[in-house]
Amino acid sequence: MEDLKSAMNEHMDVMADLVEKFTAELRSGLQPAYENFMGFFHAIDWKEPWLMYLMAFHAVLLLVTIFSRKNINFQMFLFLLALAGVYLAERLNSFLGENWKSFAGQNYFDPQGVFLSVLWSGPLLVISIIILVNTLFSLCQLIVRWKRAELKHRARLSHNKED
Repeated sequence: MEDLKSAMNEHMDVMADLVEKFTAELRSGLQPAYENFMGFFHAIDWKEPWLMYLMAFHAVLLLVTIFSRKNINFQMFLFLLALAGVYLAERLNSFLGENWKSFAGQNYFDPQGVFLSVLWSGPLLVISIIILVNTLFSLCQLIVRWKRAELKHRARLSHNKED
C-alpha cells in the first residue's frame, strides 16, 4: 500500500510540474510563436518567380472554387484534386529537394517538409475545407427543398381525399 501511495505522489508531482510549465508558457503569451512565424516569413525570398506562380496558382484555385460553388460535381473534382495534391506533397517535397537548384535561389525543401506543408498543403487544405462547407450547405438546402416538396405532396393527397 505504501508503494502505491508513493507512486501516486510521484505521479502527482510530475503532473503538477507539467501543469506549472504549461501555465508558464501560456503566461508568456504568443510572442515565441509570432517570432518563429516572422523568422520563417523573412527567410523566404518572396520575389522568386516560382513562389509568385505558386501563390498565383492558389489564388486562382480559390477564385475557381468560389465562382463554381453552385456546380457540386466540379467542386467534388476540385476537392479530390486538392486532396491528391496534399497526399502527394511528401513525394513532391523530396523531388523538389533534389532539384531545387534548377528553379530556386536556396533550398527550401527540408526533410520534414515544413516549407511545402505551409505553402502547398496548407492552402490546399483551406480550399478543401471551403469546398466541404459549401457542399454541406448545399446538402442542407437540398434536404429542406425535398422536405417542403414532400409536405406539399402530402397536403395535396389529403386535400384530394377530402374531395
